[in-house]
Amino acid sequence: MEITHENYEKLKQEINFHNYQYHVNDAPLISDAEFDHLLIELREMEGVHPEWVSPDSPTMRAGSVISEKFAKVPHPAPVLSLANAFNKDDVRAWFERQVKTDPSLEACAFMLEPKIDGLTVVLRYENGILVQGVTRGDGIIGEDVTLNVRTIKSIPLRIPVKSADIEVPSVLVVRGEVFMFNSDFEKLNEELIANGEQPKLNPRNAAAGSLRQQNSGITAKRPLSIYTYQILYYEGGSIPQTQHERLEYLRELGFPVSDESHYYEDFGSMLKGLDRWTEVRETIDFDIDGVVIKIDDLTRAEALGFVGKDPRGQIALKFPAREVTTVLENIGVNVGRTGVLTPFAMFEPVVCGGVTVSKATLHNFDFIRDRDIRIGDRVLIKRAGDVIPYVIGPITEARKGDEKVFTAPQTCPVCGHKTEHLEGEVAVYCVNASCPAQLIRNVEHYASRGAMEITGLGIKVVEQIVNADLVHDVSDLYILSKEELLSLEGFADKKAENLLEAIEASKQQPLNRLVNALGIRGVGEAMAEMLANNFGSIDGIADAGKETLESIEGIGPNIAQAIVDWFEQDSNKIIVERLKRFGLDPRIEIQPKNMKEDLPLYGLNIVVTGTLQAYSRDGIKALIKENGGKSADSVSKKTDYVVVGDNPGSKAGKAAKLGVPIISEQQLLEMIRR
Repeated sequence: MEITHENYEKLKQEINFHNYQYHVNDAPLISDAEFDHLLIELREMEGVHPEWVSPDSPTMRAGSVISEKFAKVPHPAPVLSLANAFNKDDVRAWFERQVKTDPSLEACAFMLEPKIDGLTVVLRYENGILVQGVTRGDGIIGEDVTLNVRTIKSIPLRIPVKSADIEVPSVLVVRGEVFMFNSDFEKLNEELIANGEQPKLNPRNAAAGSLRQQNSGITAKRPLSIYTYQILYYEGGSIPQTQHERLEYLRELGFPVSDESHYYEDFGSMLKGLDRWTEVRETIDFDIDGVVIKIDDLTRAEALGFVGKDPRGQIALKFPAREVTTVLENIGVNVGRTGVLTPFAMFEPVVCGGVTVSKATLHNFDFIRDRDIRIGDRVLIKRAGDVIPYVIGPITEARKGDEKVFTAPQTCPVCGHKTEHLEGEVAVYCVNASCPAQLIRNVEHYASRGAMEITGLGIKVVEQIVNADLVHDVSDLYILSKEELLSLEGFADKKAENLLEAIEASKQQPLNRLVNALGIRGVGEAMAEMLANNFGSIDGIADAGKETLESIEGIGPNIAQAIVDWFEQDSNKIIVERLKRFGLDPRIEIQPKNMKEDLPLYGLNIVVTGTLQAYSRDGIKALIKENGGKSADSVSKKTDYVVVGDNPGSKAGKAAKLGVPIISEQQLLEMIRR
């Protein structure tokens, strides 16, 4: 922006407006990073024209204007904010300036403390009893939120001194930061969505809005916490004069203090200590937007004075912003290798977390609906660590009225087939087995163990034949030629011949293997065997209606619907018909029900764990099924027996807890022989 007095006044007005939105309405329209950028631009203008600076300049404020909703309370001492550094060079330059003022600081110690992204409060205690809680306000006058502060469980209503040797001043004014732990914030949003309410954008806004409620009953229901870090004022008695001792003093009085605050003996060790904060930021359960660097000797730090509103004895090293706002230009949809449709946001490139991004995930379609995210919205984007950027939610206060509501697609954006969304599930699926977006995954699954078990057809070869346009669905495997395989990198005569032989051999796999290989959602090995035993052929399964499928124990309405939907797809019908034409139409004789009931293990759910003597794992499962039983993989209350071999796993312990009978391999064989 050109440096003119008119632009300067406009910039002041803009910053004051955003200050009001942030501190008074608790509804910021821009991110902290964008606000900091505006403030830096204003400081640069004032650096060129210091004569323009007036008392109403945002650079002269510690906070913001005061809300009319609360009574005004003057602070006993200024509640100041800090100057910012953005890298180690800025920190070195800050310290060099202080050493010029006081050369003895060359040997001073430091404290590093988390710069918590919350709302500052000032707590006043008289004779050990909490009498007042006040927001920072403009740094000179704050808002009386005493009733709300008293609902925060981590704030002591009476100073619970742990030792009789500790002296408590008759008046003690403590500064801290009210915030929400991220885990508590997530639970709060889940509750809000469940109640049909708009979720909060981030923990800071949620904490600020909760603390500044006019109804303290609402505040009491919110999961607010506090960390204290400064004694702003005191009367009577004495207190430590170093920062690390004051933090320990606050702890001894019973105030919460962050465990992430650390002491360093000199500037060099402190500078090295800064390196750990990138990792700390990603592992702690609360948001921080920087680290505060403090000269530990408070007497010498205070003697350095101020630059405007900023105390010289401390500075905040700001992290690269990982939350920014931008306009959502469109919503795209990806189709994953399992057929799940996933929405993503598209916007103008913006710097977030130190990286330029133009796309971000939107999780799923329920997320878009629950947060009422619309195309054209100004949205908040977040990027933490190496995590893919994601949209937090819309800034509804910034809406102009021309935003468009987004609805989940009814057809797959890749292949055009109808999508599937079953009741009670979040995901939307494309169930077309020949969908190009899913093809590699589908062929890989078809050839895997437990399915058609085609030796030599691993993921790398699957990628080769699909990318070479040799296979468009799994039935194309059976028309692959040796010449086509030899055209691929890494294939010689023997390798090509072996693969073709393995593909041909797969035609002998039983019906349950083929059913599993088709990749019907929800149909694994056990379910495939159940379908094979009940219907006897692929055609039998395809012709079974939803009600018939649901009548089989273990098949619920969603799985039944998924099976019906799969076989109703025209493209899937073509695959099945081609497989049959190539010789893959295995059938089994369905046992009459009365014969099944005569089998010794009929109706029993049996789990096997450990190494057996006479049978392999697959062998014992087959034996159980041949004798009418069901071989399950996990222990539950519905399990009838657990067969235990050598070196059993946790299933034996779970069976004992649930009271499920535990038997040996020999005992199982005796049950069968009876």
